[in-house]
Amino acid sequence: MAKIKHFEDLESWKSARDLVREIYRVSSSGGLEREFFLKNQIKRASVSIMSNISEGFERDGNREFIQFLSNAKGSCGEVRSQLYILKDQGFIDAETFETLSQMAVRINKMINGLIKYLKNSDYKGKKFRDD
Repeated sequence: MAKIKHFEDLESWKSARDLVREIYRVSSSGGLEREFFLKNQIKRASVSIMSNISEGFERDGNREFIQFLSNAKGSCGEVRSQLYILKDQGFIDAETFETLSQMAVRINKMINGLIKYLKNSDYKGKKFRDD
């Protein structure tokens, strides 16, 4: 794996940013403007994915990073669940549902791969260096 110096270098964070952009776009159209709770919740869940990846990275320790990545995975599931509600209530069509759901699944897989990498790494994080 290439050396990652900033959370912005992480593909999972970049993809989460794309998902947030799309969730905000979708939530501002299609009658969802009157569904404040649902609109707010899916936006918050998508932002949580992106935020947990960056916050965990900045903690400078693998154990904490893994915990925040786990939180991000949970938020991926939350977004996917809420997408079903949007689809079932007619706020998004099947194509939009599939696109956004697959984005969340892909992010979840990337996060899972990063967790596996961190668990198997001998490097424990910047804050554990002896220099």
